[in-house]
Amino acid sequence: MNKIKDFVEWKAFGVCTALGEKLGIATSRIRIFFIYATFLAMGSPLIVYMILAFWMNIKNYIAKARRNPLRYL
Repeated sequence: MNKIKDFVEWKAFGVCTALGEKLGIATSRIRIFFIYATFLAMGSPLIVYMILAFWMNIKNYIAKARRNPLRYL
């Protein structure tokens, strides 16, 4: 069970972790907020979560795609 938990926490989108680091809030509190908000708002926070995950993935892709100018010296 711990392997599944570790996989989800480290290999999943990482939206809650990134938000927690940016805002200085515990990741577990952000996850709980998303869970409660999803049930109360009937799923609409999932759309926000997926948009953030997509944005983070694109941001990482663009950052990795930049060429290193010192590489060719």
